[in-house]
Amino acid sequence: MTDTTIAKLSDFVGEEVRLSGWLYNKRSGGKIKFLQVRDGTGTVQAVMVKNELPEEVFALYGELTQESSLIVTGLVREEPRSPSGYEMSVTGIEPVQIADPYPITKKEHGVEFLHNNRHLWLRSSRQYAIMHIRNQVIWAIREFFYNRDFVLIDSPLLTGSIGEEASTLFETEYFKLGKAYLAQTGQLYIEAACMSLRNVFCFGPTFRAEKSLTRRHLTEFWMIEAEMAYCDNEGNMKNQEEMLSHVAQSVVKNCRSHLETLERDISKLEGITPPFPRLDYGEAIKILQEKGSDVKWGDDLGAEDETILSNMHDKPVFIVNYPKHAKAFYMKENPDNPETVLCSDLLGPEGYGEIIGGSQREDDHDKLLARIREEKLPEKAYDWYLDLRKYGSVPHSGYGLGIERTVTWMCGIHHIREAIPFPRLMTRLTP
Repeated sequence: MTDTTIAKLSDFVGEEVRLSGWLYNKRSGGKIKFLQVRDGTGTVQAVMVKNELPEEVFALYGELTQESSLIVTGLVREEPRSPSGYEMSVTGIEPVQIADPYPITKKEHGVEFLHNNRHLWLRSSRQYAIMHIRNQVIWAIREFFYNRDFVLIDSPLLTGSIGEEASTLFETEYFKLGKAYLAQTGQLYIEAACMSLRNVFCFGPTFRAEKSLTRRHLTEFWMIEAEMAYCDNEGNMKNQEEMLSHVAQSVVKNCRSHLETLERDISKLEGITPPFPRLDYGEAIKILQEKGSDVKWGDDLGAEDETILSNMHDKPVFIVNYPKHAKAFYMKENPDNPETVLCSDLLGPEGYGEIIGGSQREDDHDKLLARIREEKLPEKAYDWYLDLRKYGSVPHSGYGLGIERTVTWMCGIHHIREAIPFPRLMTRLTP
């Protein structure tokens, strides 16, 4: 008897195999019973025929509850009406554990209930599809960087340096050294690494103690960050659009059935190809004001502003050259307008807002020190970061991509909390 998975049933047509999995659903046709069995690689219908099975095996149908674990043996046959193209004629069933009454049923459940049961909700077909797409997004990003000779650098999650805003830091006491913070970004560390390895990236969780309950925010999320030596902001944006296009096409190619489960308009992802449109921050402010926004020059763009701008395009759109004081201290001053910096936010289309933030980094020691002092940051904590501008400083640029925001857009779903296995929100720390 061959042990296999549902994903590999096509290799065993006409043969008897054994599957281990869970009962997703069942229905009865009298002397014929139907089991929907899932095993983590897919779902298959297993057909029980009364006169083809021992009585005690056929009787197991009545005992099996939703999400019971079981081992099914059966003959594999082609079935064009099946979503997978195959089904099984059952020859044997071995229950592993008969599940208690399952709390998630076909009836409508509220969001709070589903998130309280997130550990079980992950088994649903919708969440199964989203997690597969998330996996493909991460795979494709890594593939993109490795194919371009980037080197993975693991940046620390505990740090003494502030990467973004002090107001959104999670603090902890660090032995006798005082305060440490959960990392908001790995950027500062991979800037150091790019001076050794030229093109680098990091991938890991990041933390923002931001008191926000919008559909785009998490307090713990995963971020891909890249840093490139001898690269200006133009080269930085080119890398971003090539990377994101590669990811979109990879998802379309490898996750079509999962996109269809989510009823995603696949044509919108197929159209994600370079180049992406670019819009100067000043132009963006004028457009928003004409559309009724009260945003002013000097403000960072809010979620509603980003939605308006992104809905105007079928592809992601770069907003470039933000005001200096609306952005982080490490961004390079724009030589054409010293009130702005050489940076870009990449907004996802269809109203999904910011997906990537990037910039050319300030490579001049004295200008960077002046910005640190302007922001009243602790200079001592940035001694090592300033050193990078004293020993062979070069133009360099980088960006950070939020995995969950990207997955939310790729899946065409409304809220970011579905794009991560176990979301951490301002009001949620479990399960």
